[in-house]
Amino acid sequence: MSIFEDKMIASLADLHLPLLEWYDRCKREMPWRGASDSYFVWVSEIMLQQTRVEAVRAYFLRFTAALPTLQHLARCDEETLLKLWEGLGYYNRVRNMQKAAKIVVEQYGGELPRSYEQLLTLPGIGEYTAGAIASIAYNIPVPCVDGNVLRVLSRITANSADISLPAVKKEYQVLAQNMIPAEIDLPASGGRAGDFNQSLMELGATVCLPNGAPLCDVCPVRTRCAAFLAGNPQDYPVKPAKPARKTVKKTISVLICGDLVLLRKRPDDGLLAGLWEFWNADGWLNRDELTDQLTQQGISVTAVHSLKKAKHIFSHIEWQMQGYLVYTDKPSALEDGEWVKLTELRESYALPGALKAYSKELERWVQQ
Repeated sequence: MSIFEDKMIASLADLHLPLLEWYDRCKREMPWRGASDSYFVWVSEIMLQQTRVEAVRAYFLRFTAALPTLQHLARCDEETLLKLWEGLGYYNRVRNMQKAAKIVVEQYGGELPRSYEQLLTLPGIGEYTAGAIASIAYNIPVPCVDGNVLRVLSRITANSADISLPAVKKEYQVLAQNMIPAEIDLPASGGRAGDFNQSLMELGATVCLPNGAPLCDVCPVRTRCAAFLAGNPQDYPVKPAKPARKTVKKTISVLICGDLVLLRKRPDDGLLAGLWEFWNADGWLNRDELTDQLTQQGISVTAVHSLKKAKHIFSHIEWQMQGYLVYTDKPSALEDGEWVKLTELRESYALPGALKAYSKELERWVQQ
């Protein structure tokens, strides 16, 4: 049995009219919006996963300037690719994009397939992303249901089902599918499936907000929203509380020898897989403990300076970091380390965003 009554579904059949009218007036200007190029749509949608729009703008422009076509993405070397993605996090997103790009070049003539089902077969493309590409780039009437859309629809319908459950998400996908305007509804524009999907996402991002009170006074569908009419929009959506994050203490050491900086490459699997990092250790080490560990690894420590503390929150853990700037008089070889020039670090090596505070500290000390 569906969580939505047929009467409720039927009542939303014309909701596209106020939503599209509002979207045409109020949508935010974005460098990827309005692009008919499926590659640009794809890049923007992958970047927007787990990342704020404001942060994505500059990354999108830089990425597409360096890799303007899907073919460029498929041919790009990994270090350059990761450097272009540096700071966005969740690096498997861009690795999967390149895997998919190579498949598209080999099997689809270099253009993302014009089929929702075929898009789903590509690495890193799930139901949401496939729906976004298919509807926005190709105007195929399929839904793309993200967290914004789930929140909007749960409030409009005042539905208390747990949106974290796969079966409930599937129900919302069916609901959204039924709401997409058909070509017969908007014959002059072929249905506007992509614009409709974006109108729901835009409403959730700018009006039907996730944290704090939604801006119901400027919502174009408030008179059709069951939660607004009941006076309790903040009761929706219903989802379980997030589990507490695990806290991990780490000591970050920026090792310098002349104009060289020591980097280590992380393992190819696990957290921040394959990225470069500064030397670090679990736990908070004092200066003597740090010097002892470095000496045991063959590094001759000549000076140690304390750096500020920092933290970085991942989806499931939080790093609480203390840092040191460590000088050595010779670039001793480490099994998993590489000494690189500071200019090379800036231009060619991708460091995780978790270490951004210490990259800035390094620049500050170098400029003194």
